[in-house]
Amino acid sequence: MRGMLDLEHELKVAEEFWDFLGGEGTYTELLDCFEKAGVELRPEIDDYFGKFNRQ
Repeated sequence: MRGMLDLEHELKVAEEFWDFLGGEGTYTELLDCFEKAGVELRPEIDDYFGKFNRQ
């Protein structure tokens, strides 16, 4: 990307991106939401992916 973009001003990823969009702390809140959803939906997720592991 170097040379194509001004990395300091034109490219934001992960925490920098989400906090830019939603304000400071947004990235952490988003990760917390995904963690809670993952814990709550774990059995459903395991069942779904279990179909692909069975032979």
